[in-house]
Amino acid sequence: MEEKTAVPSEHKRNVKQQYNCAILTISTSKYWTRAHGDSDLNDRSGERAQELARQYGHQIVYYDVVPDDETLIGDGIASALRSDADFIITTGGTGLTTHDITIEVVKNLLEKEITGFGELFRLKSYEEIGTAAVLSRALAGVIEQKVIFCLPGSPNAVELALREIIMPEVAHILRHVRE
Repeated sequence: MEEKTAVPSEHKRNVKQQYNCAILTISTSKYWTRAHGDSDLNDRSGERAQELARQYGHQIVYYDVVPDDETLIGDGIASALRSDADFIITTGGTGLTTHDITIEVVKNLLEKEITGFGELFRLKSYEEIGTAAVLSRALAGVIEQKVIFCLPGSPNAVELALREIIMPEVAHILRHVRE
């Protein structure tokens, strides 16, 4: 039996490696903290996402904080799409409470869903936190030839998703999205 010679690294050759990134934190408490003039949002997840994206050579071209509100989440994503961003990362609003609606809002906007992202995120989460990973609602997909990744609001979840999945694959994903 002949083995396939194609390896994932061959698919990643000659692919641009630096992109523009938009980050949207979805948190009612952080939104109201900013609205009341407090400059320290304590947005550890949004800050960590920015740090990691920069660490991997990407430029942050858009950052905002919006509350858990369907219209304002949609407006935030629309603004991120209008920015010069190639990919968007959202943090927060992915839990199971009635206020956590990020996944539902974004899913309605997707042209294509990247189902493997959520599956892989949960697998990697399981390796770190065990069966509590079943609560992880992560989502990725394509909107207007841009990729959006919706992550839980935990700094550890952001770290895991960016280091283990998003940063190693974003260039590869964008190449295919733009074909």
